Amino acid sequence: MTESPTHEQANPHQTHRESTTISEYLESLLVTVILALFGTTFVVQAFKIPSPSMEKTLLVGDHLLVNKFVFGGTGAWYEKFLPYRALKRGDIIVFKFPYADHQHFVKRVIGLPGDRLKLVDQQMYVNGKLLNEPYVVHDPAAGYDPLNYSFPPAGNPLYSSPVEPEWARDIRRYVQGDELVVPSGRYFAMGDNRDHSLDSRYWGFVDRNAIMGRPFLIYWSVNATSADYGQSTFAQRLRGVFDTLAHLPARTRWSRMLHTVH
Repeated sequence: MTESPTHEQANPHQTHRESTTISEYLESLLVTVILALFGTTFVVQAFKIPSPSMEKTLLVGDHLLVNKFVFGGTGAWYEKFLPYRALKRGDIIVFKFPYADHQHFVKRVIGLPGDRLKLVDQQMYVNGKLLNEPYVVHDPAAGYDPLNYSFPPAGNPLYSSPVEPEWARDIRRYVQGDELVVPSGRYFAMGDNRDHSLDSRYWGFVDRNAIMGRPFLIYWSVNATSADYGQSTFAQRLRGVFDTLAHLPARTRWSRMLHTVH
């Protein structure tokens, strides 16, 4: 007589199936983590707007997705086969600030390598022609700032804060006549909110290697102020997170959700 398999004899097959299922889950999780890390490292990264320098295009509290894959520039042979494009005047870029702790800034490209720039009475001229800037806003209530009316400044004025001292010393190297010439591999960037933007007028050029990418989508926007992003301690940040979550529906700017950035 053939002996029927017992419950104990069937267990090894069940254990094998369970271990296989667990290994498949772990493998799927590992692949997901790798793809997420690859995506945030090379393709897309989240970024939030902490200051009003790009209003009305970007508001404090806008949360953006940044395309890190859009710009070429290394000169590698494979770039011709990839959907890269060159940086253009008018592109909004995210980049590392050239001084201090190299935090990320977001501004608009105004000057390309080789361009000749000058600002006269709040109007920008590029290579001798008036630049059409429909995105620019001015605040009539803002205090007088000479760099918002005449740039590059004539002569060698005594700069005061917030101009970076290094830029105050180096700017004359790039001035020809009454124009600023953008050097090779550098870009001149400005905020759309001209009266409230610390940009290339105050700290100089953006190095090509410092440019992280181009924001392309507002995936979420919350009603906030710069003070909300100036909280320094862990407890303050934690309270801010809980406050945002508690008032999420009311504070969300629903009309800006999923808007593209231009």
